[in-house]
Amino acid sequence: MKINHSNRIFGLDLMRACAILFVVIAHVLWIFPEADGTLVSLLRLMGVTGVEIFFVLSGFLIGRIMLRILTTENFRTAHFGYFLVRRWFRTLPNYYLVLLINIGIVLYIGRELPESLWSYFLFLQNLYFGMDIFFTESWSLPIEEFAYIIGPTLLSLGALLPLFRSRKKLFLIATLAIIIFFLATKLGYHFSTRTNSPEQWNIELKAVVLYRIDAIYMGVLGAYLSIRYPAGWQSYKSSFLLAGGALFCLLQFLVSGLHLSYEGNPFFWNVLYLPLGSISIALTLPFLSQLQWRHGPVVRMVTFVSIVSYGMYLLHYSIILQLMRHFYPIEGLGTVQKLGYATVYFVCTLLLSYLLYTLYEKPIMDIRDKKWMKNLFSKSKN
Repeated sequence: MKINHSNRIFGLDLMRACAILFVVIAHVLWIFPEADGTLVSLLRLMGVTGVEIFFVLSGFLIGRIMLRILTTENFRTAHFGYFLVRRWFRTLPNYYLVLLINIGIVLYIGRELPESLWSYFLFLQNLYFGMDIFFTESWSLPIEEFAYIIGPTLLSLGALLPLFRSRKKLFLIATLAIIIFFLATKLGYHFSTRTNSPEQWNIELKAVVLYRIDAIYMGVLGAYLSIRYPAGWQSYKSSFLLAGGALFCLLQFLVSGLHLSYEGNPFFWNVLYLPLGSISIALTLPFLSQLQWRHGPVVRMVTFVSIVSYGMYLLHYSIILQLMRHFYPIEGLGTVQKLGYATVYFVCTLLLSYLLYTLYEKPIMDIRDKKWMKNLFSKSKN
């Protein structure tokens, strides 16, 4: 795979690579179901952290694009149409392909498909309730897709009102409104639901669209600050990095060191933990968004993992690990054998993700930049 490093930001690639590796490593626990203790708790939190990094990073990237679109001199709401089409060329083909593969695997294994299968095709499987145990890693995709729609819709409506003469101010107000609204939904969950187990929290709160879009818009807020206040973004990047690292470590200490339970500390888990985690990640953006390395094996490795990360996320669990456990059960394997099993799982994930990217994902994404596609949308913008 030939990679052009000149137009890539190493720090953001590093975030994406760490995010997917955290998620993949966390799911190694499925190979070691008997494992227990502090290390296991930290590995589970790594999986949560990985997805949160994806959310904040995604928000930062789309936020910069949306703000640039909104503040162009000849802005029209149709401009957001091309933005959405570009995002959908990036996310939908892989998603629907892997969804169909998951359906085929379930039928092959002899399990029943969920009654809510239709909702997976519309990204409604976890809109305001916990989803079925089917294609479980897909829970984050509806959150991303609805975030792509909510922001441009709100900005387009706001741009029609004479109240917002400054589009930068409109962008900030809309972003803060979205964050506050989805923080409020977590408060609503807290006062209406009793959380008494990590499984309930994981399914009914962490993985539900209604409670999670603020995580992405923390990154969007970072995008606004990076463009609106570039000098401060540059000058205080190290201080923000230290603050983000300290906040992240504090959260992990509270969870793993003090063992804050879901039953005894529901407000912390329902309302504070996820937003504070998003803030800690967002605070690293000033440093990482300006971190540039161009050469060396580490750069190549990080960039490679970053590029194939979406395929890794979709393939690693429901497809690769599920099929491995179906054809080669782990029962009866010793520790050394399980370590070998985990190695095969990781290598298969990288290899199949690379093939998915080169043979399917990239060719489809390249359509976005075809001359006829650009001409189609340039006509609709005029």
